[in-house]
Amino acid sequence: MQIRRAVRRSLATLRETETGDPLALVGLSGGADSLALAAAVAAEAGKAGVRGGALVVDHGLQTGSDRVAEAAAAQARELGLAPVVVRRIEVASAGGPEAAAREARYAAFSAVATEVGAAAVLTAHTRDDQAEQVLLALARGSGTRSIAGIPGRRPLAAGVELVRPLLGDDPEISRATTEAACAELGLSPWHDPHNRDTSYARVRVRETVLPTLADELGPGVVAGLARSADLAREDADALDDWAGRVVDVLLLPADADSLSRQLQQNHGTSDDPDGIAAQRWRIDAERVAVLGDLPAAVRQRAIHRLARERFGVTLTREHTLRIATLVTHWAGQGPVFVPGIRVTRAGGELTFEPQRGSPRGAHSRHAAR
Repeated sequence: MQIRRAVRRSLATLRETETGDPLALVGLSGGADSLALAAAVAAEAGKAGVRGGALVVDHGLQTGSDRVAEAAAAQARELGLAPVVVRRIEVASAGGPEAAAREARYAAFSAVATEVGAAAVLTAHTRDDQAEQVLLALARGSGTRSIAGIPGRRPLAAGVELVRPLLGDDPEISRATTEAACAELGLSPWHDPHNRDTSYARVRVRETVLPTLADELGPGVVAGLARSADLAREDADALDDWAGRVVDVLLLPADADSLSRQLQQNHGTSDDPDGIAAQRWRIDAERVAVLGDLPAAVRQRAIHRLARERFGVTLTREHTLRIATLVTHWAGQGPVFVPGIRVTRAGGELTFEPQRGSPRGAHSRHAAR
């Protein structure tokens, strides 16, 4: 069975990285995908030296959701999974309903996994989910990382990994595969009415866009989109690694003595109550030239990574491009202000420092010098 083969591979990897008798929890909704995954984990966990359990999250968004959760938990117990945890959550009303439910669900995954000592939470995303994610990312005009789609595994909490065994390309697991598995095993999946609600963009992609593309372009559309995610992820991983090494090599802590003098000139005091000097980073003239010679994809990623890792700020593409102009189109222009950061080029060097308060006020102070 394809699903068991995919699960066997994921559990073997988990066993190799964990000591003792690791616990893997299936994130179980009761739908065909997660139910088929639960059955495969129940069949394969013992052979892999892993304990298989289940976590059912009741979002409380529909009448009778508690009964649906208990029915899913009952099937998990019948399959032999233990422990089986049912957790009711509150979904915030702010933001989009899909995003809010997802955030609350993954918070519950993290909390329960930590409580019971699980090493991993397994979710049942398939190649169909991956294809939908790629189309949505393309429609938003997203970059390579978003087009790379849903990652096969990622950290969830301290000591806990989120694993998606059914996302791989060998074997390729589709929604039809999981439905067939449930029918073969005599399992009764729950059909979530939200999965038919066309007010959600993902449902419109699933119910209308992908079938239309398949009719017009052939039945391999889903597989092709999912394969595009695989290729994009390889590229994104390579570019991100390159950008990380660029940041480590090019970025230097700004000299404390010179920063003290700058503070005294700029603000009339050498005091630095907010510790701004310690948070300033610079790229010297020689390294700025190196940054300018890099491919744009690497340069933009390096700037984005610098902002995130050194200043805790997530920049948009517009922000990174504005900073990049100080490298690629330098013509003596003044500082660039982006959320939380002020970037200045002077004497061929770039200096990155935290921006406190209004950029307009900060620019006026520096212009008055």
